[in-house]
Amino acid sequence: MTYIAFLRGVNVGGKGIVSMAAIKEALVALGLSDVRTYINSGNVIFSTRASDAQQLTARIEKALEQHTGMAIKVLVMDHKTLKKMVGAIPRNWVDDKTMRTYVLLLWKELDDRRILDRLPIKPGVDELRYTPGAVVWRVDRENVGRSQMNRIVGTPLYKKISIRSANTMRKLNELTATPTRLPAAD
Repeated sequence: MTYIAFLRGVNVGGKGIVSMAAIKEALVALGLSDVRTYINSGNVIFSTRASDAQQLTARIEKALEQHTGMAIKVLVMDHKTLKKMVGAIPRNWVDDKTMRTYVLLLWKELDDRRILDRLPIKPGVDELRYTPGAVVWRVDRENVGRSQMNRIVGTPLYKKISIRSANTMRKLNELTATPTRLPAAD
């Protein structure tokens, strides 16, 4: 099965600097197949026969800490889940010169429609949509400074969210759409 590991807080704003090569090496050492990274912000695609995402998450977090010396929180998602999530992003919501669109990936304990009531949105500026596993947030570029969403930074809520652009999520969906062949089991 093809998975994506979203690493939280890696190579963002000059903090949590870790090489993608070290991350890849850690996952290969775990016995995961077809390990590849996408951009420098902690997106790792891999294949494995394992089907328990929670168990994979624990194994990956432990391996990353051993290889990098950093405690990195990880959210593991299979391609089917990613595809549904990307399908929930309105097609005209993009990340370009006119608007910003981000996907706030939610840890299990936050994954509920009521998360929308906990986010500091400004009506008429921020648009939010819940989809299982995420909140999709859109704001016109001209209104980014008026948005209230930056108020979540540093809060306990923020520590259970990993953020990617809609463009990144769409690209990861493309990259994981073609299943890779795993070697036959012994």
